[in-house]
Amino acid sequence: MAESVELPGRLAILPFRNKVLLPGAFIRIRCTSHSSVKLVEQELWQREEKGLIGILPVRDAAEMTSMDSVLSQGVGSESGERSSKVQISTSDAHKVDGKSHPEVIHWHKRGVAARALHLSRGVEKPSGRVTYIVVLEGLCRFNVEELSTRGPYCTAKISSLEMTKAEMEQVEQDPDFVTLSRQFKATAMELISVLEQKQKTGGRIKVLLETLPLHKLADIFVASFEMSLEEQLSMLDSVDPKVRLSKATELVDRHLQSIRVAEKITQKVEGQLSKSQKEFLLRQQMRAIKEELGDNDDDEDDLAALERKMQSAGMPSNIWKHAQRELRRLKKMPPQQPGYNSSRVYLELLADLPWQKASEEQELDLKAAKDRLDCDHYGLSKVKQRIIEYLAVRKLKPDARGPVLCFVGPPGVGKTSLASSIAAALGRKFVRISLGGVKDEADIRGHRRTYIGSMPGRLIDGLKRVAVCNPVMLLDEIDKTGSDVRGDPASALLEVLDPEQNKSFNDHYLNVPYDLSKVIFVATANRVQPIPPPLLDRMEVIELPGYTAEEKLRIAMQHLIPRVLDQHGLNSEYLQIPEAMVKLVIQRYTREAGVRNLERNLAALARAAAVRVAEQEQAVSVSKDVHKLASPLLDNRLAEGAEMEMEVLPMGVNNNEISTAFKISSRLVVDEAMLEKILGPPRFDDREAADRVATPGVSVGLVWTNFGGEVQFVEATAMIGNGELHLTGQLGDVIKESAKIALTWVRARAADLKLAPAEEKNVLQGRDIHIHFPAGAVPKDGPSAGVTLVTALVSLFSQKCVRADTAMTGEMTLRGLVLPVGGIKDKILAAHRHGIKRVILPERNLKDLVEVPASVLSNLEILLAKRMEDVLEQAFDGGSPWRQHSKL
Repeated sequence: MAESVELPGRLAILPFRNKVLLPGAFIRIRCTSHSSVKLVEQELWQREEKGLIGILPVRDAAEMTSMDSVLSQGVGSESGERSSKVQISTSDAHKVDGKSHPEVIHWHKRGVAARALHLSRGVEKPSGRVTYIVVLEGLCRFNVEELSTRGPYCTAKISSLEMTKAEMEQVEQDPDFVTLSRQFKATAMELISVLEQKQKTGGRIKVLLETLPLHKLADIFVASFEMSLEEQLSMLDSVDPKVRLSKATELVDRHLQSIRVAEKITQKVEGQLSKSQKEFLLRQQMRAIKEELGDNDDDEDDLAALERKMQSAGMPSNIWKHAQRELRRLKKMPPQQPGYNSSRVYLELLADLPWQKASEEQELDLKAAKDRLDCDHYGLSKVKQRIIEYLAVRKLKPDARGPVLCFVGPPGVGKTSLASSIAAALGRKFVRISLGGVKDEADIRGHRRTYIGSMPGRLIDGLKRVAVCNPVMLLDEIDKTGSDVRGDPASALLEVLDPEQNKSFNDHYLNVPYDLSKVIFVATANRVQPIPPPLLDRMEVIELPGYTAEEKLRIAMQHLIPRVLDQHGLNSEYLQIPEAMVKLVIQRYTREAGVRNLERNLAALARAAAVRVAEQEQAVSVSKDVHKLASPLLDNRLAEGAEMEMEVLPMGVNNNEISTAFKISSRLVVDEAMLEKILGPPRFDDREAADRVATPGVSVGLVWTNFGGEVQFVEATAMIGNGELHLTGQLGDVIKESAKIALTWVRARAADLKLAPAEEKNVLQGRDIHIHFPAGAVPKDGPSAGVTLVTALVSLFSQKCVRADTAMTGEMTLRGLVLPVGGIKDKILAAHRHGIKRVILPERNLKDLVEVPASVLSNLEILLAKRMEDVLEQAFDGGSPWRQHSKL
């Protein structure tokens, strides 16, 4: 152990962050920073045994606030001593992303002189940086009089705080000191006895206790305990031996009591354990800890709380009896039994379900509901009218059963958001159940509790989440359910959507009837065809075919643009998109039934504006309260400490908030050139149809897809061959049959239509026909391309071009009759989007034009055809030149 040493008037200072070295204690540090390496080289490595340095604790400014009150108590009032700290600011802080982050560092005014007991030098690879590992021994306390820099590290003018031998002898005669010494020694011996039983290392400590002065031993004992930084600093500031002994006795006694409490808890737990209850260890330890703290309250027992929760759930009487039976069974089961957790989870589900709790519906105001629907959605008058009708019935008969509405339409037309608006208009909670890709019946009815990992179905889980029994429940993508060996979810939905059956819906996991009759179900689908007929029969189908260009424009101006600007942190002061530019985006960059791609393109414009705004960011100058330092003190002069590598302290000026402001020189107004720069060249143009049908053998058809109506070009060409028909374009069986019917009809009428010389009755003599449907990666099927195929073949054989402004749809028979087809509204909207001016429809589809918006019909010429000859008459310029020769 170190003897008393004579300190020089000035010492090199090595700062320790959040760590204190006490006299007589040892610490191992690793030095890697430039300043600490230079300090070790010059003060310890070169001077060898004679080298001394000072260890000074430092604290961040943020940490000082919480400890000022603790440090201000410092030492006893007899000596008049107080803990003090030096506040130092530096501008040499760590830099992040090129910006300086000022910081205030507080240096403790008292430190400990230390000498090196061991030094080892190393070189890091591949950087070649020199590092030192140093073992330091604390010697004695000192007080900092003045702090300054010396090369790369700090030095301090100090004064020793050690007592002289005469002063120490005088203190040892003090009765208070003698009493404190005996008390400390007794407590220390008791702690050593406990440690001897646990670690068998008390022999060496006893030797120290008998040989060292007690005021020095106090520092050594305390340094071996786990203490907070505030307590370590308090010990460092205790220059008076009596104060130091008093604090050391308190810390030793506290450490002794913690060991005894831990032993007591361990003994309690070990007495209750058996070999088969190892998994019960943590629970028993927690119980013993609660008993020791006096926090064991039987009233708050989990099962008692669960029972109270079940009583307040409002279950029907038959279900309450079932729940009580399950609860009694649970109370008899030990917690470690395998079925305990599953039974408890089941009872918690029964308690959480909303058996009686319902949303408090506001008084129905039809005008307010209509205004809400108009505010949320543009157009969709038929859908809104149906919702208002339901609300009117609810107002006259509050207990009326709700309809099961099924919104069918392409993506992006607002089916899901419309269901949310219905909930808002009714004042009910909204829950969405996604059925896309569901193939397991258990997703609807739940798993039986006998299975591992069983859980309730999605319907019961959704009701648990919204915590009311009468929400608006959206069954999203109901047309995309599948079936396999695990069952058919669509069949399970038959019970859910039947008002006569869902009042006692039986979930396999719940195993008790649950009333779903108060739930308003709304379903969405892209197509009607995949939905099984029995399930479709239980729903009221409302079609949402898509939006016209004018409707898209209104939706963009009223809904999409404000939402996009808000999502990108912009407003109309930064970005303005005129109506004319929105029209160009609709015409040239989006041809869809919905508005999702339109919103994506508007978002691209908003992102470009956001980049411009961010680039014009200008920082406001720092507040005048921040002053430059008078001296470059501690320019990155901090070192490492403790058992691990200590980080270098970022030091700088006082923290001040730096505000930023965006200065926009002018509003960004979107024009046509900006559209092409951001969105790229136009994807669509009105000349596409004219360019495609510029050669004979090409006609324009109208088809229906999951994404709404589309324009479909049909190309036919002839080549030398043996009269065979080739079909390409990933076609289905129905459309292949339509192509064969079309070719048969043309061959049968070839002579009448003057498609072949009189002596050649076979138009396929010596040649093959190849019919192709472009966009070969897209599957195509259906009968509505029959008239389009005939028109393309007649154009090919006659070498006359079809009118570029004309599109057609309709199924044909072998005798040339034109039959009606579906999806008329979608197809006409698609023709309008593509700039088509004339549409040929089957005569029997005249009734379907009622659903087409008047604004669209006013821009189109609708031509009705009863027979195939009527189609040919309208499809070519000047009518059919061979019609006069036809015998039909």
